[in-house]
Amino acid sequence: MTSISPPAGAGGAHPEPCRLDSSTVPEPATPQPGAAPSASPSSAVSPTEVDDALVVRGLAKSYDGRRVVAGLDLTARRGAVTAVLGPNGAGKTTTIECCEGLRTPDAGTVRVLGLDPHTDAAALRPRVGVMLQDGGLPTGVRALEMLEHVAHLYADPRDVGELTERLGLASFARTTVRRLSGGQRQRLALAVAIVGRPELVFLDEPSAGMDPQSRRAVWDLVTELRDEGVAIVLTTHLMDEAESLADDVVVVDRGAVIASGTTHDLVTSGAGPDGTRAPDSTLRFEATPGLPPDLVPGLALRESAPGTYVVAGSVDAATVAALTAALAERDVLVHRLTVGRRTLEDVFLDLTGRNLR
Repeated sequence: MTSISPPAGAGGAHPEPCRLDSSTVPEPATPQPGAAPSASPSSAVSPTEVDDALVVRGLAKSYDGRRVVAGLDLTARRGAVTAVLGPNGAGKTTTIECCEGLRTPDAGTVRVLGLDPHTDAAALRPRVGVMLQDGGLPTGVRALEMLEHVAHLYADPRDVGELTERLGLASFARTTVRRLSGGQRQRLALAVAIVGRPELVFLDEPSAGMDPQSRRAVWDLVTELRDEGVAIVLTTHLMDEAESLADDVVVVDRGAVIASGTTHDLVTSGAGPDGTRAPDSTLRFEATPGLPPDLVPGLALRESAPGTYVVAGSVDAATVAALTAALAERDVLVHRLTVGRRTLEDVFLDLTGRNLR
């Protein structure tokens, strides 16, 4: 999928999320290069928000009486990567679909580049790119033909040859989409999403299924887009991806934003689930499974997986000495021990909990 979806149909009924193929992507309007479409009266935004690429205020959405999004606020800056994180069922997908024009909110407002994604869909189509995790691409067309076709829909597209080289598309250029691997589809979907030089791009799990080389190429390209002034809204379950790419992080759970800020702010100043200040650093080690949580008095020891332990809190040389002494008393050999600052994954788990959903 390469663009904001069409507005809701006649009668006010909004269709289920659709996946636009190349035959349903109409040619963008042809204003003079650099001319921005005029906003409709309903699309007005406040002067303080006009520089933000995405502004969501009080968003609410329910399905069959079950509230999925509850008064959510979200802002994404131009020239920045905003990562929207949350556990499964948190409401982030519905939120992003409302921003992309695939869902109609029950309440609240969504402004994309200052416009309404439903009433101003035609004006937004050439200005917004969308990359879905499943690609949203027609399966019978060859990869390079798909990219070239979409490029021809834009007045000033990126160079297809350059994108092909950057994302390693040449090796499967003549392969139909249905025969591509998951990682290959993701690379093609990313190329399709950005070939039109969008001002705002939504990326859903952009490096899912990719090998390390492909993943690094995608990360480098996302960073370059940000540096060019493109606003990027990233959804991912890979915390290292969010920590590497994001300028701003928004954590969503149970339909609401529970934390937001820069990665540094969240890692160093974030709060734990009970509202207390989260620890600054962690000590991790691997040893015999089943060690007691009170192994060292005053230290909170947690077995995150069998034989893998985390000690959270103020970690210094005395902490390490006390832990290794306690382990030596039990004749327990440590296989690996590391000390480092908290990661975004630590913050995420502290905020949303560790139980499976």
